[in-house]
Amino acid sequence: MKYAFLGAGRMASAIIQGMLRAKVCEPSEIVAACPEPELLQSLRDATSIQVVSENAAAAAKAEVLVLCVKPQDAAKALKQTGEAVKNKLLISIAAGLSLESLQNHAPGARIVRAMPNTAAIVGRSATAYAFSPDTTAQDRELAELVFSSIGEVYPVQEKLLDAVTGLSGSGPAYVFLMIEALSDGGVACGLPRKLSQDLAIQTVLGAAELAKETSEHPAVLREMVTSPGGTTAAALAELESRGARAAFLEAVRAAERRSRELAGK
Repeated sequence: MKYAFLGAGRMASAIIQGMLRAKVCEPSEIVAACPEPELLQSLRDATSIQVVSENAAAAAKAEVLVLCVKPQDAAKALKQTGEAVKNKLLISIAAGLSLESLQNHAPGARIVRAMPNTAAIVGRSATAYAFSPDTTAQDRELAELVFSSIGEVYPVQEKLLDAVTGLSGSGPAYVFLMIEALSDGGVACGLPRKLSQDLAIQTVLGAAELAKETSEHPAVLREMVTSPGGTTAAALAELESRGARAAFLEAVRAAERRSRELAGK
């Protein structure tokens, strides 16, 4: 099986490197296309894959196309593939572009629409995907194989992908903001910057692992940490009084709305 990546940016690189680590394929079975020579050179140096400057040339070499460009560049990239996209599997990670829109730009292709996140760089992505009715069981298994190489995979109905974008697609940025704020709080209390940042990162990582391993509701885990009248109770009261819970909820909804806007909904 040969794969053509239309785009050679950060997410394309993360997926390609994940596929190679997981032995999904060999470097000789991947070609990436991008008009920027520096990106192509960097990707080739990191992975030993084939690189070309033209999308049409990449598409002609593969059975599976992976669309990794910005949403506003997707139509142009697919148009450049011409007839080479027909009767092939197209996997798109372009935010907001619906299956219907992708089918209009790539007639004859079988399509999987996916939303990974930037944690793919370290193999910890949360990726949800939906597929067009004409995809085969083999197509869906292949998509699962590709995205399993960069983290956890969740099949969903397409109507849920905008919400996925708002939660896990944009979610790493929310967590980074939280880590930054926690670290700043530690510094304000007298901790050295490096120590404060390390403690914040490990605390978030440990809490996430605990939630995943125990499968307990977050509220139950929160109560486990919160002694009556203690330090955690005081901290949580401050967060609630400042609307932290509502702010995170509305952040997800705002990103979901923007994803819908990008799709012209």
